[in-house]
Amino acid sequence: MRFVLQCVSSGVLALAITLPIEVRAELPPPVRAMIEAAIATGDADKVRTVVEIAAQTNPADKAEIDALHDSFKAAQMAQAAKQAARKERELRSAGLFDNWSGKGEIGAARSTGNSSETGITAKLALERKGIDWRHKLIAAADYQRTNGTTSKEQFLFAYEPNYHITERLFAYGLAQWERDRFQGFSSRISASGGLGYRIFDRDDLKLSMKGGPAWRHTRFVNDGSKDSLAALAALDFAWRFADNLKLTQAASAYIEAGNSTLISATGLEAKINSSLAARLSYTVEHDTDPPQGAVKTDTLTRMTLIYDF
Repeated sequence: MRFVLQCVSSGVLALAITLPIEVRAELPPPVRAMIEAAIATGDADKVRTVVEIAAQTNPADKAEIDALHDSFKAAQMAQAAKQAARKERELRSAGLFDNWSGKGEIGAARSTGNSSETGITAKLALERKGIDWRHKLIAAADYQRTNGTTSKEQFLFAYEPNYHITERLFAYGLAQWERDRFQGFSSRISASGGLGYRIFDRDDLKLSMKGGPAWRHTRFVNDGSKDSLAALAALDFAWRFADNLKLTQAASAYIEAGNSTLISATGLEAKINSSLAARLSYTVEHDTDPPQGAVKTDTLTRMTLIYDF
């Protein structure tokens, strides 16, 4: 603050007080360089952390710091919109055999000595995601021979299309063929359709449920066949609780007069690398009224390798 004597027109001296004008300096070059280096990485979390620290240590320059952050976020949003538009164009122009991804799963066992056993389990799951549609194909086989005699023979093939009604609500169709002579049927065809809902749909947590009416045609090993109406309810759950560990649970129930089928499959996957994982699973299948000579409950423990492609 300065004191200045001024002479006014009347010849009287006046005392004037002038205050210093504060000049705002630009953001210090080291701070700007730190923020720009974080922005160059493209990592939104890293940029947010650096910006928060810079604003705390340089509160007078917060407006300029926020402007740099806002510019980065706007560029990120524009890039995301550009990528989404490109992905949509690719999906719309994709052919029937494009955009499929899947998992191949295989396990085998061999023992000799007092008993001779050979077993193999294999599964192939394919999925194609479009803008409004999602298609799933599953083929699975479990086969075992003990002392030269077939002791397990399970085969399954299923196709399921989903149509997105909203982001989480979907309509589904399901066509499925099974064969298991040890459960008393040489073939079982199931068809179902209804609605489903994705409760969670994140990278680390997925949970969906679906249900609807179903029709089943069963051809028995001994003789005869049966057509029946049923209701299908199913649940799919996957939780990645660590970087390389995932817990999965798939459950389904065909409820009908007479014989109902309940299936539960629990799995634990350990990722080995970006494409390969080891899986331990336990499956329980229960028929409330199986054909004569077949037991009600079957269990199957698998140790397999999974390859993502």
